[in-house]
Amino acid sequence: MGATIDEGLETVRHSLSHVMAEAVTALFPGTKFGVGPAIENGFYYDMETPRPLTDEDLPAIESAMRKIVNEGREFVRREVSRDEAKKLFAEQPFKLELIDDLPEGETISVYEQGAFRDLCRGPHVASTKELNAQSFKLTKIAGAYWRGDEKRPMLTRVYGIGFRKPLELDAYLKLLEEAEKRDNRKLGKELDLFSVHEEAGPGLVYWHPMGGRFRVALESWWREEHYKNGYEILFTPHIGKSWLWETSGHLSFYKEGMYSPMEIDEDDYYIKPMNCPFHIMIYNNGAHSYRDLPLRWAELGTVYRYERSGTLHGLMRVRGFTQDDAHIICTPEQIEDEISEVLRFSLSMHKTLGFPEIKAYLATRPAGDGAVGDPAMWDTALVSLKKAVEKQGIPFEMDEGGGAFYGPKIDLKVKDAIGREWQLTTIQFDFNLPERFNMTYVDSDGQKKRPYMVHRALLGSIERFFGVYLEHTAGAFPLWLAPEQAVVIPVGHGFDDYAKSVLARLKAAGLRASADLGDDRLNAKIRDAQTKKIPYMLVVGQKEMEGNQVAPRARGGAQLQAMGVDEFIALAKAKIEAKELGL
Repeated sequence: MGATIDEGLETVRHSLSHVMAEAVTALFPGTKFGVGPAIENGFYYDMETPRPLTDEDLPAIESAMRKIVNEGREFVRREVSRDEAKKLFAEQPFKLELIDDLPEGETISVYEQGAFRDLCRGPHVASTKELNAQSFKLTKIAGAYWRGDEKRPMLTRVYGIGFRKPLELDAYLKLLEEAEKRDNRKLGKELDLFSVHEEAGPGLVYWHPMGGRFRVALESWWREEHYKNGYEILFTPHIGKSWLWETSGHLSFYKEGMYSPMEIDEDDYYIKPMNCPFHIMIYNNGAHSYRDLPLRWAELGTVYRYERSGTLHGLMRVRGFTQDDAHIICTPEQIEDEISEVLRFSLSMHKTLGFPEIKAYLATRPAGDGAVGDPAMWDTALVSLKKAVEKQGIPFEMDEGGGAFYGPKIDLKVKDAIGREWQLTTIQFDFNLPERFNMTYVDSDGQKKRPYMVHRALLGSIERFFGVYLEHTAGAFPLWLAPEQAVVIPVGHGFDDYAKSVLARLKAAGLRASADLGDDRLNAKIRDAQTKKIPYMLVVGQKEMEGNQVAPRARGGAQLQAMGVDEFIALAKAKIEAKELGL
């Protein structure tokens, strides 16, 4: 059931990266090259050019690339000795470093096309005739540290996208245009939902009133659903002594993602990157019987993790975020049913939120020393995860080596309105922490035994989920989650008092509403409400005031029949109760 990688298209994109490098060499002699791989939907090449490149240089590079493609250059591979490779790349310091890092005895291959030569494993197309001069485009220029090390030189990274056919390129460019319109940073500013302030700390999110309304609505629903599904909700501290993180293994396996300790009363404390050790402290606060299990404990717990400045991105990659976290503590006999139940719960939440297309990824044990525990236990746990996925009928593929250090996991990815995949749910099997913290329960035979533990987050984090949902809906949230569900618009100031009375009734009924009593004309007020993506505009004038009515207009422009205020409230509350996605 696993997805297959389109190796042919990957080869096309890798070949285009070499064509781009040849074009840059011709236009900017003396350029020093780093690496130029194929990536999802395209390619890039890192380079050090004689002068800084700008976006204005991209058309000239593209033009040179098309000329190279149309000339039908052959890609010629040959194997060379280490000494020969060093001679061939004597004036390419980054290539020399790569050569020095190759293990003794490893085959060294060089690809040549035209006047360009590169150190490369390949593969490539046989000739540039196999490439289409109208099926690629250079998209942007960025900075990238050599080998990702902030202490190394900053190189210029030129990105491109590439496909087999021009129609595929056109479709992808339209997708990029739509994605730009939906960018959470852009919509967050336009709709006044949130902000990030570099001067106060990058990667830290400030929720504005309208963003706060969305968050309260989402979290209230989240709590209700968790109580319905047998969870209890916890609250735990934000910091803990180093002992916690030493015992959990985070200081051994995750220290680079943690902030520096703070000294309190001569002890080191760390701000938490995870909630799990705190939940275990609560568990170990008392004795437990097999009759108590399973325990399903959830927390909207704010954690802090260090991310490099260059990786921070709106709501999608931040340093402080609130996980919709939970830990399930159960007996070995309960584990498969519990994992299956988490999957069912997750799928029901995603369906309610309007994500019908979901795919699972099963992550296995990391290679080398990147994991703890008996490999046989990993295999057993992976079988349990796989059975649960198959039981729910979800398409899946394997993610080799992608597990956490303490156990294998399931990641669920949803597909948004424009076809992009986003990871939300994570379900992680853990047989590390119960051992490290000496968690026990008394079984039916009177013996103390070790429970199993499952970590899970259904939305991932509130911040990232909000970013994904903002882009998925383009800011046009369903009524039940909309920060502002209705705005009352009087046709003139003579009806302001009636508009205020309608607003009071809407608020008393629990609707999130406002009244636009400004001096703008009616059409301008309606346009403003549509720009703010408010689901309903309730126009009131003489007729509505006399009939104790409102004239509703839906966000998309549809005009509803005039109705009584109570009738509209009943309509809105029914849609909210049903969690309807449309208006």
